[in-house]
Amino acid sequence: MSLRSHGNECFPRNVGGVPGEAGGGGVRLVDTHIHLEEVEGNLDDALAEARAAGVTDLIAMGVDVSTSRQVVEWSKTKPGVWAAVGHHPLNQVGPDLAQLRLLARRPRVVAIGEVGLDHADEHRGPHDAQEEWFHRSCDLALELGLPVCIHTRESTTAVYDALRVHPELTGVMHYWALSWEWARRFLDLGLYISFSGLVTRGSREELRDVARRVPADRLLIETDAPWGTPRGREGKMRPAWMIDTARVVAEVRGIGLEELAELEWSNVIKLFPRMNAA
Repeated sequence: MSLRSHGNECFPRNVGGVPGEAGGGGVRLVDTHIHLEEVEGNLDDALAEARAAGVTDLIAMGVDVSTSRQVVEWSKTKPGVWAAVGHHPLNQVGPDLAQLRLLARRPRVVAIGEVGLDHADEHRGPHDAQEEWFHRSCDLALELGLPVCIHTRESTTAVYDALRVHPELTGVMHYWALSWEWARRFLDLGLYISFSGLVTRGSREELRDVARRVPADRLLIETDAPWGTPRGREGKMRPAWMIDTARVVAEVRGIGLEELAELEWSNVIKLFPRMNAA
């Protein structure tokens, strides 16, 4: 059973085509949040498929020491893979900060993540400990000069209040699914907003409006694979399918895919400067 979940995630029926069919066309898109250990099938094939679609770089999340160690190893051996090391709130025990600190010093580790709060399930992730874990992870990020990749589910106010305690922190609110009012509040804290395949779904008009309104210099996109399957695809999310998300975000903003890719890359290297230095 996976540590993580987005509740009753549904996987839309495929009425599109082959992933990457319309190709990347030379664009350089970055999947800023993916769980590579949970992507179905052969990983090298999935990464090649993503590159063919124009998704050239991926930031693979760690949710505990074991997965953090694995993504660090992949970042050294898999083209286009970068790593984040972290401690997901649905763990049952606290973070091993000493090990995460060691891993985070590797040159292709670009963030502390996935971290945050999750109060959706009282039987998973002790709520009374999650806030302490989150603060300790934020302190580690500040110590190392890294951004954080933030999870929030049924805990938005608590996450917002926790982040206000760390005004120098940089980071991204991943898998954005909330209102513009909440987006504005997190933007006011200096954070970035990342959109997943949710933004493509027919029922998510309000979310598309948020994607339209987020300032150009704070916008990111992601898969959160294997979750977040876009409209018109069947099965669990694949990194190549982020091209669908990118097309929708570009369309609602009234720009071309190439311009969106340039905009995103500019934001990526500002938030994750190790990606520009490597």
